[in-house]
Amino acid sequence: MERLVSSDAPAVSTDAPEVGSDVPGVGSDAPERTTAQRPPTARQLFGALPRRRPARPPGTVLALRTPLRGRTRTVLVLSSVALPLLTWLLLGATGAVDPRFLPPPGAVWAAGVEMAGSGELFTDAWATVRRILYGYGLGVAVAVPLGVAMGSFAAARSALEPVSGLLRYLPAAAFTPLLLIWLGIGEAPKIALIFVGTVFFNMLMVADAVRQVPIDLVNVSYTLGARGGEVLRKVILPYALPGIVDAVRVNFAAAWGLVVVAELVNSQEGLGKRILLAQRFTQTDKIFAILVVIGLIGVTADIVLRITRDRLGRWVP
Repeated sequence: MERLVSSDAPAVSTDAPEVGSDVPGVGSDAPERTTAQRPPTARQLFGALPRRRPARPPGTVLALRTPLRGRTRTVLVLSSVALPLLTWLLLGATGAVDPRFLPPPGAVWAAGVEMAGSGELFTDAWATVRRILYGYGLGVAVAVPLGVAMGSFAAARSALEPVSGLLRYLPAAAFTPLLLIWLGIGEAPKIALIFVGTVFFNMLMVADAVRQVPIDLVNVSYTLGARGGEVLRKVILPYALPGIVDAVRVNFAAAWGLVVVAELVNSQEGLGKRILLAQRFTQTDKIFAILVVIGLIGVTADIVLRITRDRLGRWVP
């Protein structure tokens, strides 16, 4: 039986499309990802590290985030105080600087003893400390609750953070004329200046300390059946308390700068007022003595707040 094939049947082409044809996605016209289009690697951006011998482990002093030994730490702390003092002694002994501009330590000590003997140093120091306790204490009493609310609740953060972020950039000293107009020339404007200059910084720093509480602790507390108020009192506040104390400690230095500015305006007593009177008669030895007293009071307060922070935060890792 013969197999008949019609000549009219269409021939089947067996030719495959060649490279470079017009078939979409095939050929030289298709977009190719070249080396220039690829994102650069870290080696291309920063270069390869040179080959080195294995590095020796750094010593205790140069090791990153490594606690120092007790003796090493003591030596460094004492050196940080002794070196500036020795430099001051040498400049005063050699007369390299005019004593009117940099009095020697002996003259500063004598001026301090003189003011202490007359009683004016203690009177002025207590007046300054009292103003700080009122102004800064009021600022802390307002800033801590608001900062805790900003760090705990998104609604409080949205409502308070923009205005506090704006006001903290305004120089507090610029409010002095307004405070004198609004509150008179007594103690009120001095206390208000310290309050205005510190409350907004404390608010934001307290809020940051509260936001450092791990969210896992909050979620676990809810899982165990705690309510919102219990989580705030028993989880968030205890964990954030050392950070809150640290924020108060850091901003305490700003209160000292503001109280000196406040006492330059219509004050009858205070360390700032005493500095202004000494400046009128070019008594730089008294000015340095008062600055030393301010530094000693500030360091004492800083140490007390550090100890308080460490004792309150024993459970915080």
